[in-house]
Amino acid sequence: MPEPLAFKDHSGESRIYFDRVVVAFALLLLATLFLVARMFYLQIIQHDLYSTLSDKNRIHVESVPPVRGLIFDRHGELLADNIPSFRLAITKERVKNLDDTIAEINKLIGVSDDRIKSFNRRQSQRRRPYESVPIRLRLSQEEIAKVSVALYDLPGVEVEAKLIRHYPMGELMAHAVGSVRRINESDAKRIDRIAYSGTDHIGKIGIEKYYEDLLLGKVGYRRVETDARGRVMKILDSTPSSQGKNLKLHIDANLQKAASDALGDRRGSIVAIDPKTGGILAMVSKPSYDPNLFVNGIDFATYAGLRDSIDVPLFNRAVQGQYEPGSTIKPFVALTGLITGATNEEYKVKDPGWFKLPKSNRLYRDWNWTKDGTGGHGLVNITKAIYRSCNIYFYELAVKLGIDRLHENLAMFGFGKNTAVDLPEARSGLLPSREWKMGARGEIWYPGDTVNIGIGQGDILVTPLQLASAVAVLANRGKVLAPRLYMDISDDDLVPPQKQNDIDLIPDHDWDLIIGAMEKVVHRGNQGFGENGTAWAYIGRGIKYRMAGKSGTAQVVGIAQGELYDEELLTERQRKHAWFVAFAPIEDPVIALAVLIENGGGGSKNAAPIVREVLDYYLIEGHGKRVAKK
Repeated sequence: MPEPLAFKDHSGESRIYFDRVVVAFALLLLATLFLVARMFYLQIIQHDLYSTLSDKNRIHVESVPPVRGLIFDRHGELLADNIPSFRLAITKERVKNLDDTIAEINKLIGVSDDRIKSFNRRQSQRRRPYESVPIRLRLSQEEIAKVSVALYDLPGVEVEAKLIRHYPMGELMAHAVGSVRRINESDAKRIDRIAYSGTDHIGKIGIEKYYEDLLLGKVGYRRVETDARGRVMKILDSTPSSQGKNLKLHIDANLQKAASDALGDRRGSIVAIDPKTGGILAMVSKPSYDPNLFVNGIDFATYAGLRDSIDVPLFNRAVQGQYEPGSTIKPFVALTGLITGATNEEYKVKDPGWFKLPKSNRLYRDWNWTKDGTGGHGLVNITKAIYRSCNIYFYELAVKLGIDRLHENLAMFGFGKNTAVDLPEARSGLLPSREWKMGARGEIWYPGDTVNIGIGQGDILVTPLQLASAVAVLANRGKVLAPRLYMDISDDDLVPPQKQNDIDLIPDHDWDLIIGAMEKVVHRGNQGFGENGTAWAYIGRGIKYRMAGKSGTAQVVGIAQGELYDEELLTERQRKHAWFVAFAPIEDPVIALAVLIENGGGGSKNAAPIVREVLDYYLIEGHGKRVAKK
């Protein structure tokens, strides 16, 4: 029997459809309410948080490095400049894959392994977020073009124009001005990271180091908006950087060149000081080097050549070289004898060419001693002892004075201490004493030690700067001004132990006596054999001003008793050092200087002509006026 035909239940279907619509609408309403609630939470309640996070993705704070202060000589000649240089830099946060990016750059323009290592070190040393780090320096125009074409595919990579330090006079001013160099790991540990944001260099030597705080300037900042590729789209606001202070030095660049030319290819140093201010007018050390090599990092081979050179061009002889002063110490020993009463103008010594201590067989010889006993200077007073540089007079005087009085009085002229204001590398030399010898060597002081000090031999050591400074005190007749390079530093700015007291216990008569004797060193001539000043034959003829001077020689190797010094038997580096010190004009000194020639032989013969050349230039050609640039 067939089943009955079923009719469609419209009412039930409508009820089911309605139930489904209600459920769907309810779900949609709940979803909408959830989305609205979520949007309310994110945009209203959490607005500040997510706004900040968004800004962090597109807005960054970048440092604006300051322009380093310039350095000028006394006439406005530029000694340290800033010049533009292009470099390729990477901002790590904007790079997808750092290794791949470096590989691509290497294909384009080449990057050495050393530069990559340096780049990686700097990434971990001293970098703020979104601060770029250079991977290639000093890009050529061709390299800039190659990189610029590919920058679209290198997010986080950019060509930056930076100012870098440049020394236009190169090696002429290397030891006088110093230099900046790249900030290394040890620097990064001690410097203020905020102050050096965006700055790659720091003063490492000389004036650049001593006045780093003045030269550096103050860093600025800017907030920038970037796109998804890290490119700057807009500068939102900025705080400008402040340029470092420009420095004007006492150095006279033209005098520096004249002194350098006078010294020529010889190893040595020349330091010239203005007695009226203590300002250092010239400070030459030879051989020298080009400081520009060090600004952005010197290659190993070039540095090794400088470091290992037998002539040590990196060594600043003017302030670090410590040498026996030889007979240049005699005017100071003579003044000590006068003020202590150990000698006077009338006192005379018989000079047979040698000196012996009581109960000793050792001969302390005069410079003109001969084996046959024909040397010596006969009867010698204090004036002749200086202009003829008689050793015997000063041997005897030193023994009379004793090391204690010698040490005390020589210290007044700055020996044995660093009195320079702004030369951080300057050494103190050595002014020996009983206490020093016992502490350094565990030995007592012997009379023979004192004998040697009387002629500037033995343990006493000075730098060319110290000797020039002491000669400036002579020129000033006891007024002491600490040597300095920066013009704005005065004695009122100094603090002990740099500041020395004036030497006011020496009467005018004694100053006149010693300075007059030094004048005769140069100007006393045609008086007969054995009566002329030691330097007259070399520089005294035709001189147009009055100069006070003193020669000196310092032995490098010992000469056996009974043997003559024969330069021909010695290698060049075993020969004596040559000194000459001077100031001029005598009536109103404007320059005092010391000249040292390493292994140069006799001071009067070899160093004195250099002094004359420098003084002729300064007093006749160049003083007070600017000479045309070379």
